[in-house]
Amino acid sequence: MNSKRKSRSRAPHRPARHALGAVAAVAALGVALVGCGEKGSGTRDEGKSTTASTDTKVLWVGDSIAGAEAPALGAALKASGVAFKDSSSDGGGTIVDSGEKITRMISGDTWKQLAKNIESFRPTVVAYQLTTYDWGSAGRQRAAYEKLVDTAKRAGADVVLVPSPPIKIDGFYKQHEAQMRTAPEVAAKVAGTSGGAAAFLDASRVWGTDHTAKKALRAPDGIHNCQQGAAAFAQWFTGELGKRENFTPAPVDSWAQKTWTGDERYGKLRCAA
Repeated sequence: MNSKRKSRSRAPHRPARHALGAVAAVAALGVALVGCGEKGSGTRDEGKSTTASTDTKVLWVGDSIAGAEAPALGAALKASGVAFKDSSSDGGGTIVDSGEKITRMISGDTWKQLAKNIESFRPTVVAYQLTTYDWGSAGRQRAAYEKLVDTAKRAGADVVLVPSPPIKIDGFYKQHEAQMRTAPEVAAKVAGTSGGAAAFLDASRVWGTDHTAKKALRAPDGIHNCQQGAAAFAQWFTGELGKRENFTPAPVDSWAQKTWTGDERYGKLRCAA
């Protein structure tokens, strides 16, 4: 990572509580949310920082799983003085061309959008959550992740690679299950050989590896997160990023009770309201 942002900050603050129908503890981090915002876009009033602004600007890239985490992540980062842009996609979001027509099309669109966002937003961090479409051989996965690191480096940005939560493997994903399992291993190796230009943050410390476990905090579809899962990830990710980019994460109670909890995405996922 950039040397000017390497110093470590203090650990994330003790989380607040939140009731989405009922108060529930979030495993591993002990996060629970208190109060629910109004229905709506969810992030419009999350831009007010509770701390001094930083020079960190995070571009968030991924699929619809990353999209379900984005409202909470945006709230947590903005409260910490970090600029945030959600570039997740509801229809793919992968940067990996597996050789199949579907991923060639999706990855092509993702790379085009990434170039536009780098030019307009000028991020200091490109955070890519591995997607459920990161199929293909280990060689193709590695090529895509290395290309991302090189692209970000040319733009003066660091890269953070993070695996997605464990998901329910149904008929659609079954044929690609083995490839989906190699992606995090490949991403970790790419980060490890990047000379500090990229980092791999192992989110299994938040979710575990079993999508049916309470720790995974799944939505009814077994794939996406509801508000609690998104908040748990946002607290963890913001804390880890703060250590690397030299900013202090805002207290959870400064962002957990905002209107992002009423984002329409959670209604579509049949999350508690």
